[in-house]
Amino acid sequence: TLRWRHRFLHSIKADRAPMLQGITEADETYFLESQKGCRQLKRSPRRRGGKACKAGISNEQVCVLVARDRTGQTLDWVTGHGQMNKAQLGSVLQPVLATDVLLVSDGNPTYRYFAQDADISHDAINLSAGIRVKGAIHIQNVNAYHSRLKLWVNRFHGVATHYLDNYLGWFRTLD
Repeated sequence: TLRWRHRFLHSIKADRAPMLQGITEADETYFLESQKGCRQLKRSPRRRGGKACKAGISNEQVCVLVARDRTGQTLDWVTGHGQMNKAQLGSVLQPVLATDVLLVSDGNPTYRYFAQDADISHDAINLSAGIRVKGAIHIQNVNAYHSRLKLWVNRFHGVATHYLDNYLGWFRTLD
């Protein structure tokens, strides 16, 4: 059944919105790397899911970038291990953003540097200061999407990092 599931999911993940426009929220979330199904692990096995050995964001985690505009169009990408950098952000986000978009993000400076280089408008929400909303400027939609995504992925008791892109496409279709 897994083989058939991934045959269909491979085509679903390619079904994406062509452009994001208007007010677009972007944020990243992290999943613990899973080598589920690999015969030879590159690390010692974790029992019952386990936790990362290092505190905070490290190369043991896989970054998933989610961008969502106010019309509900959602795009997501697996950008790699550890923290996302400006080059990764630019390679996936710049081709899908309209030129007149307002990019809204958290206080991560990577978004600010990307927006300067791409010459697009950017507004950051300072979540660490307790500011969640500035009028119509917020990242509540994308954070709610993260919450629903993680809850949905948990029912599979972990998804192999190799197949994470397929599951992101599946969830995007369901959502």
